[in-house]
Amino acid sequence: MTGYVGPIEKTTEQNNYFRRVIFTGKHAQLVVMCLQGGEEIGREVHDTVDQFFRIEEGSAKFVFNDKEEHLVHEGDAVVVPAGTIHNVINASENKPLKLYTIYSPPNHPDGTIHKTKDEAEAAEAAGHH
Repeated sequence: MTGYVGPIEKTTEQNNYFRRVIFTGKHAQLVVMCLQGGEEIGREVHDTVDQFFRIEEGSAKFVFNDKEEHLVHEGDAVVVPAGTIHNVINASENKPLKLYTIYSPPNHPDGTIHKTKDEAEAAEAAGHH
């Protein structure tokens, strides 16, 4: 396929994996994510990557630079500029948070699937984002 064409909202809502790369282009990457109740992506920073998030189901707390916090809900979007320390936390203890994100440029190997956060952390520790 040349690019990505599809029902992104439905694809995001049906995804139960922590991270699943849907499309990787030369300058952008589309990824769906699901965080379990209380789960977080973890504090991170991308020095050369801008990141767009769209919440499709649930609520999330975004923390920027360890001090600025934003509570966002279904239908909201967040852009994290390169160089911003950030974390995304599922605001619910028992409902999943379903979102999609666009990395520009891509941040993970094409085709990446991390079924759980533990699997994602193991891959990152091994040098495979």
